[in-house]
Amino acid sequence: MRATRPTHPADLGTILGIWAHPDDEAYLMAGTAMLAMAHGSKVACVTATAGEAGETADEGTWPQHRLAEIRRGEMAASLAILGIADHDCWHLPDGGLADVEIDRGTDLVVRALERVQPDTILTFGTDGMTGHPDHVAVGDWAVEAIRRRGRATRVLAATKEPDWYDEFPDITEIVFPVGGPVTAPADVTLRVDLPDDLVDRKLDALRAQASQTTGLLQLMSEAAYRRWLRTEYWLER
Repeated sequence: MRATRPTHPADLGTILGIWAHPDDEAYLMAGTAMLAMAHGSKVACVTATAGEAGETADEGTWPQHRLAEIRRGEMAASLAILGIADHDCWHLPDGGLADVEIDRGTDLVVRALERVQPDTILTFGTDGMTGHPDHVAVGDWAVEAIRRRGRATRVLAATKEPDWYDEFPDITEIVFPVGGPVTAPADVTLRVDLPDDLVDRKLDALRAQASQTTGLLQLMSEAAYRRWLRTEYWLER
């Protein structure tokens, strides 16, 4: 792994996001990806599931039996807003990634690495951000794939600083019922603060995934939601 701490998303080179469900990428790496691409970096994204087991704010609008199809369409629209054209979905079982043999999951990541040749992987840490077993599994697959492949590729895990949680205590209890990762500012590998225009695009990308984001938007004012989205934090794994 590189010892030098990046100071800007452009320092990450070619980026591969490895995520469990549609909308993981929009919440956690959208701003980092957009800033990197604005400086010439290539960004690709893989999603392990179609998100068919996700919860929605309205079963009548987003029926469970059509949720995989709905979320695939939503994610395509969201990625188009972000400008990420290189995307692959593995269609593994939503909610079942912890039961996937680690060799199988790791092999899928290795194939993605061979195709994209990234300098940096963006994914989950051992905490899975929200503790979701699917999140934990894909992050572990990424680390194991890098170990097996033996190529110097940086792996950055999404994290948060304490003040981020403190600003929104009520929402924190809903989104992070088991607690989320907390990293002291001095230990954060890369902090990405988005300018207003990219916050707008990130918000639009999340709105495009309405089956998953409508409920949270209804709980927060748009101004608060924008503050909630503005900063992305990364920690070296």
